[in-house]
Amino acid sequence: MEPFSAVIRTASHEQHVEAETSTFMSDLLGGRLGVDAYARYTEQLWFVYEALETGAERLVSDPVTGPFIRPELFRLAALERDLAHLRGAGWRAGLSALPATKAYAARVRECAERWPGGYLAHHYTRYLGDLSGGQIIRGKAERTWGFERKGDGVRFYVFEGITNPAAFKRGYRALLDDVRADDLEKQRIVAECKRAFALNTAVFRALGEEFPLSA
Repeated sequence: MEPFSAVIRTASHEQHVEAETSTFMSDLLGGRLGVDAYARYTEQLWFVYEALETGAERLVSDPVTGPFIRPELFRLAALERDLAHLRGAGWRAGLSALPATKAYAARVRECAERWPGGYLAHHYTRYLGDLSGGQIIRGKAERTWGFERKGDGVRFYVFEGITNPAAFKRGYRALLDDVRADDLEKQRIVAECKRAFALNTAVFRALGEEFPLSA
């Protein structure tokens, strides 16, 4: 039988690629957008991770999600440090979520409150993505806008508590393979992973509309 971690990865591959190759992300990584677009994207991440991490505390003892709740993954404090660097000390006053971001955060919060398996789907798509493709964004941001290497502005992508990301990801996938869920629940988790990528892609689409390239 194929390991569950491989099932998730294969089943959500198409949605994953769609998110990674969105026009907004392609323009951002291609250096065709200014630092304000990067800051606006970082603001949207704050809303998603606020939902993800405020919901984590109640799930620590849950048999499905508990093994995955690891403090070294938490990103909210790093995001807030980045936003203070990008927007200034009063960054909270100007913080606003796009409608697509509100929908994304609302779904994460709903899963945290009502469905641990769904929360796990969002946990997986966000944190493993941050440890993988997120590192490409960090490098591009440092080179494009002159942020100090792994310093303020890109701290969201720096996991100081994880010294060996590759080993951590292997351990995470092993936990997925042993997750306490029957086959039907696993199918539901896979479907929610696809939904998570679609919600993320919708945020990219909205950001692309807010920051169109000049003709």
